[in-house]
Amino acid sequence: MSLIEVKNLGVQFQTRDGLIYAVNGINFALERGQTLGIVGESGSGKSQSVLAMMGLLANNGKATGQALYQGRDLLAMKPAELNKIRGNRVAMIFQDPMTSLNPYLTVERQMTEVLQFHKGLDRKSARAKSVALLDAVKIPEAARRIAMYPHEFSGGMRQRVMIAMALLCEPEVLIADEPTTALDVTVQAQIIALLRDLQRDFGTAIVMITHDLGVVAGLCDEVMVLYGGRVMEQGDANSIFYRATHPYTVGLLGAIPRLDAEDEALVAIPGAPPNMARLPKGCPFSERCTLANAECREVLPALLAAENNPAVRRACHKSIQAVSELAAKGVSHA
Repeated sequence: MSLIEVKNLGVQFQTRDGLIYAVNGINFALERGQTLGIVGESGSGKSQSVLAMMGLLANNGKATGQALYQGRDLLAMKPAELNKIRGNRVAMIFQDPMTSLNPYLTVERQMTEVLQFHKGLDRKSARAKSVALLDAVKIPEAARRIAMYPHEFSGGMRQRVMIAMALLCEPEVLIADEPTTALDVTVQAQIIALLRDLQRDFGTAIVMITHDLGVVAGLCDEVMVLYGGRVMEQGDANSIFYRATHPYTVGLLGAIPRLDAEDEALVAIPGAPPNMARLPKGCPFSERCTLANAECREVLPALLAAENNPAVRRACHKSIQAVSELAAKGVSHA
């Protein structure tokens, strides 16, 4: 049995414009010590998929499918039961630390109450462990600064506080939603190293949501590419990065700046992600894909194993050879 297994996860929101299907049919499984990277443009459904797993959807949201932690469905749990797992065995690093930290409480209060609630530590022991975690994420003078309020920290420092809070209970599953966005590259490297150490020491499974494909390449074992709330491509990181089989994945990789190609222009994907209230009838990417034809626009492609690599699944009507030729031209869009 996998440590965490997600089966046919869907997320819908009831709005004035009707029912919006933000996430459609996500599946993955993680063992101890493995990392899954979820990538895609803003609005593709990355954050909503993990918020559904944590029971943190907005009031107008509804999750379907299953999110099994050690065989127990997180989506079916009552709040009191979920609270014993959430923040303890399954923890999350949120994207925006300023709105996630309580502005009225000191960092010390917010960190120690996690350990007092989940681990039963006394205030002194909880404070000592909290200071040690702040040291680990490179907060200068942690013993002094733990008594400060969130607004007294910079954006990058607040993000590191959020990471430290998520690691307090040494979770078995860590969900990280853009954990390095506000950090400079040096601190990013330190945080990635910290996450690797956590996996090595405790066998933590990590779900990493990010726009930074460099972070994915350096940390993740498996990659899931989302677009329009659907999985476009999913498989091991090496296959996705070096032998991409979907035009959208090719487009994301083509937009990465390269140090060894200073004179080459970046290949951007024009247009914008689809309106989730009015998704295309066929492939969500068909409106922006140069390979798209009538079949792509009318028939939703199934997520199937790639012909040349059964470990990779792709949702595309076009042959892998056609996508490879597109990648070779350095063109990924219409």
